[in-house]
Amino acid sequence: MKMIAFASRHNLSGRLSVPGSKSHTIRAVLIAAMANGLSTIRNPLPSEDCLSATRAARAFGSDVKIEKGVWTIQSSHDGLKVPDDVIDCGNSGTTYYFATAISGTLSDYVVLTGDYQIRRRPVGKLLDAMRDLGAFAVTTRSNSNAAPVIIKGPMRAGTIVFGGKMSQYISGMLLASARPKGKTRIEVQKAIERPYLQMTVDWMTEHGIKVEYDEKNYSFFEVEGPQEYKTVETSIPSDWESVAFPLVAALVTDSEIVIEDLDLSGSQGDSVIVDILKEMGGDVTLDGATNSLKARGGNRLRGITIDCSDIPDALPILSVAACFAEGDTVLTGIESIRVKETDRVEVMKRELSKMGASIEDTDHEMIIHGGKKLTGAKVESHDDHRVAMSLAVAGLFSDGVTEISNAECVSVSFPGFYELMNDVGAGFEIE
Repeated sequence: MKMIAFASRHNLSGRLSVPGSKSHTIRAVLIAAMANGLSTIRNPLPSEDCLSATRAARAFGSDVKIEKGVWTIQSSHDGLKVPDDVIDCGNSGTTYYFATAISGTLSDYVVLTGDYQIRRRPVGKLLDAMRDLGAFAVTTRSNSNAAPVIIKGPMRAGTIVFGGKMSQYISGMLLASARPKGKTRIEVQKAIERPYLQMTVDWMTEHGIKVEYDEKNYSFFEVEGPQEYKTVETSIPSDWESVAFPLVAALVTDSEIVIEDLDLSGSQGDSVIVDILKEMGGDVTLDGATNSLKARGGNRLRGITIDCSDIPDALPILSVAACFAEGDTVLTGIESIRVKETDRVEVMKRELSKMGASIEDTDHEMIIHGGKKLTGAKVESHDDHRVAMSLAVAGLFSDGVTEISNAECVSVSFPGFYELMNDVGAGFEIE
């Protein structure tokens, strides 16, 4: 059902908690599908992307039960099953790339697809790597570098080489590498999005898989297979990618909020947004004793240079914070961000410019000339959840009303976003 969200000047006050991590939830679900036995996942993120991961788990033969706050996954007693039907990954790039790699460990044909955005996202380098290890891996369209794809394994162990721009390719092959017999070595040229690679290694290690890797530069990973995943018994930590939206919203308005139940383990690279916003002059205080942070607005931020290569999902909301800052903010490491659900660099430039922002971009950086007065406008989400939430936050410090089309897409990663923000005074209206 299509929705329009309306945002206008509002200040925030109160306490809130954000949902569980999407990245952690998807890894937990797919590892549970590869494990032998019953897994229990508490506090999973019930977003559309994570539900796509459960559909993939079911396709691989797992019995998945979804209840409020708890998911249980009983894997197939015969190991991963060849799916009877096409795996529809919805809008989840993580599910799509991970499930594609995992499908390469099976001995019969698997077909994977997704929504119209997934069917535009590049997959060629992943398929090349899978073919290097002996799999049949092709797209269904001769002129396309995207889904639908057809996979048939099993892949053998061996050495593959990736450019470092797409961590999801690497993580997918890492997860799959425990299954073939022999040593699989993944070499990575100039790895970016490194926190996500570390997250994958941590999940594999915690669930019984020994991984040798370059802990400094992430230039290689080695897994000797076959190894068996242990079942998952876990509680998913809160999602720092979601924390960013109310945090920035508080700093760009005359607000004071407390965000509770934070993950302070360091497992999520996007937690660095606290340090970034502090460097910009934001009044943010972390409390390790209560796993919470306090954010106070009212002070103008200042422009800085920010490397987004390890935090690609933060670019939309950081571009909004930059509009509120004095001086220029330069966002670098943007190459991989152009091939997410949308070209988020181009989309945020286009939509914020409608509101009066002054933004330039090149192949390598996005420059926001801050301090411009923003005015509400009709803007497009482009069916991108992080774009929709970022534009909603921009509307909180803009004159007039900002109208965001296709606002329902926030359910991909942050179901209940508008309601939660309204609980602390955002005043979003939905039609």
